[in-house]
Amino acid sequence: MNKKKIKSGQKKSEDKNTVTNVLITGVGGQGILLASDLLSLVALEEGFDVKKSEVHGMAQRGGSVNSHIRFGKKIFSPIIPFGEVDFLLAFEALEALRSIRYLRKNGVCIFNSQRLIPVSSFISGIAYPEEIKRNLIDKGIKTFEIDAISEALKLKNIRVTNLILLGVLSRYLPFKKRAWKSATEKSIKPDFLDINMKAFEIGKSILGGYEENDLES
Repeated sequence: MNKKKIKSGQKKSEDKNTVTNVLITGVGGQGILLASDLLSLVALEEGFDVKKSEVHGMAQRGGSVNSHIRFGKKIFSPIIPFGEVDFLLAFEALEALRSIRYLRKNGVCIFNSQRLIPVSSFISGIAYPEEIKRNLIDKGIKTFEIDAISEALKLKNIRVTNLILLGVLSRYLPFKKRAWKSATEKSIKPDFLDINMKAFEIGKSILGGYEENDLES
């Protein structure tokens, strides 16, 4: 398999006529709603029209949470149709697998290696799937598995995992550093701003050491 080193990120065009679709998915309590709010605010700061929609069930009890974010010159619907997601950002491994039907051809999947066994698995007796990354790659999806929990623990705060993952995604998006900084300052309380900014910068640096579809990582 040919491998392509990720150096400076592969950002989409800054053409505001292009509609960009991002799906952030995970389970309740992982900070998905904050991440999607922050991303939407960044896009607004950069002059894009933005629509956002959240779909979640039992979010307070670890249920699935999906946040659709769309930005471009003019967005009419907040819901991303199946097969049109440009970037799938999954805060939990199984949720990445569950959401691949949304990805377009040549879309990108970035997923956190954290595994949270859903209650439904215990009730139904269905085992949590193994080799999730292999499953994604076998479907032809450009995939990055990120151990965001380990990076968050280095900062001694697991709650910044969402900003680490958002930092990884930022390498693909056409937004300037000042817009990310401004949106973060507006979204996060001052007492927690510094550590969240550090987490975001850590996320931005991660892809420099990753290779696409590297099964050995």
